[in-house]
Amino acid sequence: NPRDRDRVVFLGDLINRGPDSHAALKLARDCGGQSLIGNHEVRLLKYHDSGEAKGLKPNDFKTIRQLTDEDWAYLMTMRDRIHIRKWDTVLVHGGFHPYKAWQSQPRDLITEIQTLGPDNRPQRRADDPSAPSWADFWTGPPFVIYGHTPRSEVYEMPSSIGIDTGCVIGGKLTACILPEREIIQVPAAKVYFRR
Repeated sequence: NPRDRDRVVFLGDLINRGPDSHAALKLARDCGGQSLIGNHEVRLLKYHDSGEAKGLKPNDFKTIRQLTDEDWAYLMTMRDRIHIRKWDTVLVHGGFHPYKAWQSQPRDLITEIQTLGPDNRPQRRADDPSAPSWADFWTGPPFVIYGHTPRSEVYEMPSSIGIDTGCVIGGKLTACILPEREIIQVPAAKVYFRR
């Protein structure tokens, strides 16, 4: 229930998983929300810019059919990170490589990273489910709030917090209220997407 003075920021991947990507984007716009770009939006924007379907996944085509011109325009406004200087907190979709300057990390890395593999190589959790999270090594500053890696509970570390609690797969929708870092959760009404 955001108030007029509240700033609402979504951490990306508003599209492709639930039954109605258009409705999700409309909801974000209607509440005055700003959204960061997630790996799902990156993939669809690459298609939109090039017309090249290579790299698209089956669910992407359903989403593409749903999106209006207003939806595409909203996707194009999405930034890849927001630094809230007064609280030295950065919002990002996926995360950061813990051993490189966060400010200069490319969009494709910060929307995809989940774990660190051999030689501290950034990778997705599916590549090696037992690999440690990038957040396990992040020491900040800044403090990082991120999504992208669904877990059954919020993933709190001293210098970061992962708030993707898998709403679309039947978990919870989680918000982190700043500056207190208060966690608010609402259980999913149902499972909207099965892996």
